Amino acid sequence: MDSLINAGKEYLSEQLSGSGSGSHQGQGQGQGQGGHLPPGNNAYGGAYPAGGDFHHEDEELRTAHQQASQYAGSSGNSEIFSSVINSISQKKGHLANSDIDEQEAIRKHQETYSQDTSDLSSNSLGSAAAMQALKKFTQGETGGNQSQGAFLGLALSEASKLFDAKAANGQVASDASKESVIQQAGEMAMKMYFKSQGGSNQGGGASQLLSLASKFF
Repeated sequence: MDSLINAGKEYLSEQLSGSGSGSHQGQGQGQGQGGHLPPGNNAYGGAYPAGGDFHHEDEELRTAHQQASQYAGSSGNSEIFSSVINSISQKKGHLANSDIDEQEAIRKHQETYSQDTSDLSSNSLGSAAAMQALKKFTQGETGGNQSQGAFLGLALSEASKLFDAKAANGQVASDASKESVIQQAGEMAMKMYFKSQGGSNQGGGASQLLSLASKFF
């Protein structure tokens, strides 16, 4: 009789232990599947997109990153674009009040795109790329998107491709880097955009930029 009671106790103990383990297992699985995942990985529904996509509260800057990545193709570098755009976002006020040396910009564009110049600096390459982006933008390169973000993105992509092309030919100064060229292009593009808007950050798009482009081309 005692042995029967003991056997019953052992069976009951095993059942209770098993069900408790199963319950904890289920809770652990539930937490692992969604409860404590970092934002952005929870079925693509977190605070930022999965995959490390660029996130910024300024819609124009998000557009710029998207457009830059699209236009640059294999030449593009998402991390560099993100870094440059974040830097530009901190300088908008300064860039809006900065003037452009139009003759110098024209000279840099000509020596970069029309002449076989070597030892090109980051400033020259960046300025030339922004000028080329302005030319393409006013020719409809971005399709129906005539926003500030589209223009900035086009300038960043032009700088990325230009650096790669000139570096491959050994025409880039030793102290020039791809990121610095893209940074210079982005800042120049924003100066152009703000100048076309009369120094404001208000919309206006292609018509004002077209007027500015007529001074250069």
